[in-house]
Amino acid sequence: MKILEKLDLSMNLLDGSLPIKELANMSNLKILNLENNLLVGTLQTEELATLKNLEILDLSGNQLFGYISPSIGSMTSLKALSLANNKLNGSLPKQGFCELKNLQELDLSQNNFSGVLPQCLSSLTSLRLLDLSFNQLEGNISSSPIPSLASLEYIDFSRNLFEGSFSFKSIANHTKLKVVMLQSDNNKLEVEIEYTSWFPKFQLTVLVMANCNLNKLPEFLTHQFELRVVDLSHNTLTGTFPNWLLENNINLDFLSLRNNSFIGQFYLSPNSSSKIVRMDISDNHFHGKFPENIGEMLPNAFYLNVSENAFEGSIPSSVCNIPSLLQLDLSSNNFSGEVLDKFAENCSSLLFLSLSNNRLRGQMPNLNASKLMMLHLSENQFSGTLPNGILQLSNLYNMDISGNYMSGEIPSFFGNMSSQRMAFIMRDNAFEGKIFCEMFASFLFLDLSYNSLSGPLPYCEFSDITHLNLQENKITGSIPWTLLNSSYLLTLNLKNNFLSGEIPTSVVANSDLRVLLLGGNDLSGLIPDQLCQFNKMGMLDLSQNSFSGSIPRCFNNITFGNIQADDSMLGVSWNIPLSKLTLYEFESLLQREIMHDKDYEFIEQVAVEFITKTRTNVYKGSILDLMSGLDLSCNHLTGEIPPELGKLSWIRALNLSHNQLTGSIPSAISNLRQIESLDLSYNNLSGEIPSALISLNFLQVFSVAHNNLSGRVPDMKAQFATFENSSYDGNPFLCGPPLAKSCSVVNLESLFSDSSEGKWYEIDTVVFIASFTAAYVMFLLGFLALLYINPYWRRRWFNFIEDCMYSCYYFTSDTFHKILAKLYR
Repeated sequence: MKILEKLDLSMNLLDGSLPIKELANMSNLKILNLENNLLVGTLQTEELATLKNLEILDLSGNQLFGYISPSIGSMTSLKALSLANNKLNGSLPKQGFCELKNLQELDLSQNNFSGVLPQCLSSLTSLRLLDLSFNQLEGNISSSPIPSLASLEYIDFSRNLFEGSFSFKSIANHTKLKVVMLQSDNNKLEVEIEYTSWFPKFQLTVLVMANCNLNKLPEFLTHQFELRVVDLSHNTLTGTFPNWLLENNINLDFLSLRNNSFIGQFYLSPNSSSKIVRMDISDNHFHGKFPENIGEMLPNAFYLNVSENAFEGSIPSSVCNIPSLLQLDLSSNNFSGEVLDKFAENCSSLLFLSLSNNRLRGQMPNLNASKLMMLHLSENQFSGTLPNGILQLSNLYNMDISGNYMSGEIPSFFGNMSSQRMAFIMRDNAFEGKIFCEMFASFLFLDLSYNSLSGPLPYCEFSDITHLNLQENKITGSIPWTLLNSSYLLTLNLKNNFLSGEIPTSVVANSDLRVLLLGGNDLSGLIPDQLCQFNKMGMLDLSQNSFSGSIPRCFNNITFGNIQADDSMLGVSWNIPLSKLTLYEFESLLQREIMHDKDYEFIEQVAVEFITKTRTNVYKGSILDLMSGLDLSCNHLTGEIPPELGKLSWIRALNLSHNQLTGSIPSAISNLRQIESLDLSYNNLSGEIPSALISLNFLQVFSVAHNNLSGRVPDMKAQFATFENSSYDGNPFLCGPPLAKSCSVVNLESLFSDSSEGKWYEIDTVVFIASFTAAYVMFLLGFLALLYINPYWRRRWFNFIEDCMYSCYYFTSDTFHKILAKLYR
C-alpha cells in the first residue's frame, strides 16, 4: 500500500469516520477522493497532515463536522482541496491555508464557516478557483484579498453575509477570470457602478450578480462577448430589455432578469442569441403584447418564465412551437380571451404549464400534453366542466384550477387517472355532487374547499393523503373514524359544513396530525380526551359547534407550536427532471462542472385559515410552522379553565370566548410567553384578573369582556398599556385605568343599583367592619356618659323603659284574652 498514489472511493455508501490509520500507511498517496459518501465525525487535519505528498484531497459531500485547525498548513504539496457540502464550522485559520503556496483550487462551499477572510490568502498566488459560497462569512468585501489574486479564474462568494461595495474595476487586470458569482444573502452587498470608461482584460463565461443592489447595468458588460450565463435577478435594474446583451454574446444560453424594474415592451431582434435554453424575465414591468414569433426567436428554449408582468392580449400559439420547451410560465399577467386549440395542440412536450392569474375565459383547454406533470390554471374565468383530456393525463402530478367558474360533478374515476401521487386544488369553483372514495385514491394533497359538494363523507382508507381541505361545502353526516386514523394526515380542514354527531374517539396514537379544523359545524357531545393523542398538533379549531362539558385537562400534552425542525408543514414537493441541464465545463483538478440549474423542485404550499386577533388570517409557507392556536369559542363548555393550559408555552392564540366557563382565571395563564391573542370574553368567570398577565410581552389582543370579574385591572404597563375599555366591558365590579371607575372610592349608587348583578367587591370588608364597630362603641359610650352626668335625663330614660315594659305587658295580656274569648264562643 505504500506505493499507492491514487485512491478514488467517491460516490459509494462508505460510513463511519475517516480511516486515518489506514491512510497513514499510504505515504506516497497523491490523490485521495472520498466525495459523496456517508463519512461522519470530526475533520482530523493533524492526522491528514502526515500525507506529505498529497496533491488532491476531496472530502466533499459527507457529514464531517468541527473546524479546520492551523495544521492544514503543513500539507504543503496540496494543489486542490475540497471540503464542500459538510457540516464544518468556525472561522478560517489565519495561519493554515495561507501556507499552502502550491494551492490552485480551494472549495469550502456549503458549510457553516463564519468570521472574516484571512488577509494572508493574498499570498496564494497560484490560486485558480476559490469557492466560499453558502457559508456565514462576513466582513467588508472591499477589503478582501481578491484583487491581489491575479491568477483567479473562478470566484464564488454567493450566499454569505458580506457587506460593502465590490468594484469590478479592482479586478480589471485578472486576465484569466472566467466565472464570477456574487449573490448576497443579507441585502448589504452591492456592486459598484463605474461611470468612468475602463476596459476589462477578462472575458467572462459565467456572471451571477443576484441581490447586489444594482440599479444600473455595469458598463463593462458592453465589452463581454463570451458570456453563457448571466443572472442579474433580485436587483433594482431599470430601463428596457437589454437586447444588446444577447446580440453581443451569441452563445448566451442562460439569462435571468427576475425581480427587477425593467419596463417597456419585450422585444428580441433577429440578431439575438438563438441558443437560449433558459430565460427568466418574471416580476418586472414589461407590458404590451407578447411577441408572436417567440417560438422562432427561442428555438432551443426548455424554460421560459415571463410571469408577474403586464403582458396583454391573447396568448400566441407559436410559444408552444418550441420543440424542446419543458416549462412555460405565463402567470400573473393580463392575458385575455380564450385559449386557442392550436396552442393546446402544440404543447405536447411540456412538463409544466402555468396560465394562472390572468383574464382567460371560456372552456378550459383540452391539452394534448401526455408528458404534463404540473398544470396551473387558477384565478381565471374558465367555465364549464372538466375536460376529458385533462382527466386522461396519466403523468399529471399537480393541477390547480382554483378560483374559476367550473361546475358539474367531479367524476368518480378522477382519483384513478394516475397511479402516482398527486396534488389537486379545485377550491373556489361551483363543483357539486357527492364525494367518493376514488377521489382520495392517489392524492397527497387535495383541496376541494369553497364548492357545493354535498352528502356524507365516505368511510375510506385514507392511506396516503397528507393534506385534505373540504372547507365551505355542504357536507353532512358524521366524521368517519377512518379519516382520523389516517397515518400520514398532517392537515384536515372540515370547517363550515353541516357535519353532526360526536368526534370519533378511535384515533391513532402518536399521530402526526398538525392541523385539525372542525369549526362552524353542528358537532356535539364532549370534547374527547383522545384528541390529546395528536400530540404534534399546532392548530385546533372546534369553534361554533355545540360541544358541552369541560375542557380536557390533557390539552397540555399537545405541543401547540413546539415543533422540531424536521416537522415542517410547507406542503408537498416534486422534483421535475429536466432532460437538458445547463452544464459548463471548467478545467479543474477536482473534476468540477458548473451547473447553474438543478432539477426543478416545486412545492405546493398548504394554506390554513385560522381566526386570531379577531380576524381571519391565512397562514402559508414557513409562517405556518410558526403559528399555533386553540379555538374553542362559541360552544356550551362549562367548568373552570384548566390550569394545565398554562403549560402551552409556545401557543400564540387561545380563544375560549362565548361559553359558560366559571371560576377564576388561572394565574398559570401568565406562563404563555409566546401568546399574541387571548380571548376569554362572554363567560361566567369571577374573581380578579391575575396581575402577572402583564408579563405577556407579545400579547396584542386581550379580552375578558362580559364576565363577573372584580377588583383592579392589571396595571397599564407593557402590552397592557395598549388595551382599551372594550377589553373589560360588561364587568361592573372592575376598576382602575383604563376604566373610568376608580378603585379608591366607594360608589354607593352602583353598589345598590347593581347589587343583583354581582357582589359589592368595591368596599374593603375589613375596613368597613372596623369602622362600623368603632362608631357603634363610641355612640354607646357617649349615651351612657350623658345618663350618668344628667339626673333629669336619667329619670326620663328609666320612666321610658318602664312605660315600654307596661305597654308590652298590657298589649300581650289583652291580645291573649281576646284570643281565648274567641275560642270559647
